[in-house]
Amino acid sequence: MTTVVKSRIRRDDEVVVIAGRDKGARGKVIKVLKSEGSVLVSKVNMIKRHTRQTEHSSGGIIDKEAPLAISNVQYFCAKCKTGVRLGVKTLEDDRKVRTCRSCGEVLDS
Repeated sequence: MTTVVKSRIRRDDEVVVIAGRDKGARGKVIKVLKSEGSVLVSKVNMIKRHTRQTEHSSGGIIDKEAPLAISNVQYFCAKCKTGVRLGVKTLEDDRKVRTCRSCGEVLDS
């Protein structure tokens, strides 16, 4: 039985890596893998994939992103200029929006 990890990180968020060999690296989230509890971040955690030649693609060694544990990334707040934790606030019109826990900035439009 797999558990789905609940997270406030979404696709196209800018995140900073807080643990592992790419600590300190920033990038945009390509994909959130909820069932695995991980994210794909552009140009971070690059691996080499050896592929066989097919009729659609040429073979060779391809650089691609490997998934990172979602616990090893933090949202990058442009106002704070650092990785921050996210909170949820309900607005007057009953919309729930993500906010920066440090500066209180509303992140969702």
